[in-house]
Amino acid sequence: MTKPRYDKQEFDLEVYDVVGQIPPGKVLSYGRIAHLIGMPGHARRVGRSMASAPPERNLPGHRVVRSDGGLVPCWPAQRTLLEKEGVTFRRSGRVDLERCGWEIPAEA
Repeated sequence: MTKPRYDKQEFDLEVYDVVGQIPPGKVLSYGRIAHLIGMPGHARRVGRSMASAPPERNLPGHRVVRSDGGLVPCWPAQRTLLEKEGVTFRRSGRVDLERCGWEIPAEA
């Protein structure tokens, strides 16, 4: 069920909590994160949360990708960081979501 309204700070904190749990070598999409926090359809808002994440949180933001496995435009280091963790890419340059998409544990 979709939450009717959201508090920006609460939304951001929920996003940060999910992103902080993504293990090395795995990725989640912006849309999947929105769904996991009970706000399906708010993928762009997740992107804004990540863009404004405080650096001291040390979030693994490089593990967040588009729903098609695409990377953040104008951030070439994202691919390098993911490759160092063993994330595989398709010929198209997109992350291989079948191999590297993270299914968050039910108890999380």
